Amino acid sequence: MARAVLLLSGGLDSTTTLAVAQSRGLEIFALSIDYGQRHRFELFCAERIASAAKVARHAIVRVDLRAIGGSALTADIPVPKNRSDALIAEMIPVTYVPARNTILLGVALGFAETVEAFDIFIGANALDYSGYPDCRPAFLTEFERLANLATRAAVEGRGRFRIEAPLLSMTKAEIVREGLRLGVDYSMTLSCYDPDPTGRACGACDSCRLRQRGFEEAGVTDPTRYRLAGNVKIP
Repeated sequence: MARAVLLLSGGLDSTTTLAVAQSRGLEIFALSIDYGQRHRFELFCAERIASAAKVARHAIVRVDLRAIGGSALTADIPVPKNRSDALIAEMIPVTYVPARNTILLGVALGFAETVEAFDIFIGANALDYSGYPDCRPAFLTEFERLANLATRAAVEGRGRFRIEAPLLSMTKAEIVREGLRLGVDYSMTLSCYDPDPTGRACGACDSCRLRQRGFEEAGVTDPTRYRLAGNVKIP
């Protein structure tokens, strides 16, 4: 059975990507990164998801990006809440973590070379209104080129690395529908940038808003546990 490494955050996109990869008959080596993120509860979700999916191995690697900060997810900077769709789409938000996907894919590449896997899956989605530059097709194409220039396995001709982003051009509603078709239990996932200590989502950050819209447009109920966000009661 061919092997693949998959970056598993515990969120909606990476969990759907896991289901897609397994539907292709691949043996999955899941990788989660504890980078000092504000929403570390997602790592607990990733562990549960990996266990339920019976992946071959689930590794959690610590890379402390709080040491450099620069993001609302890794520094004492407020997470934006209740932003309009227009504002979300307008610019790269403060929740962008400098070089995060470059670092995550770099660790995934090392893991893949170690376990002799040549497919690396990431739940990147270019249609997210947040528009992170490291979720765009050009970045993924260039990282794949780097992977095949900078690894012993590729240089020695043992295989060619492929960066797989099956959700890249899908809307959130399409992702939800595909996940449900593949049997994903979305109650196990967390998308929130600012959950409380028990894992209840805020319901007001950009990620919660995108998730809520995806479920609404897919015509299904979002099973996320939400807390009170500001003066608005989130169902």
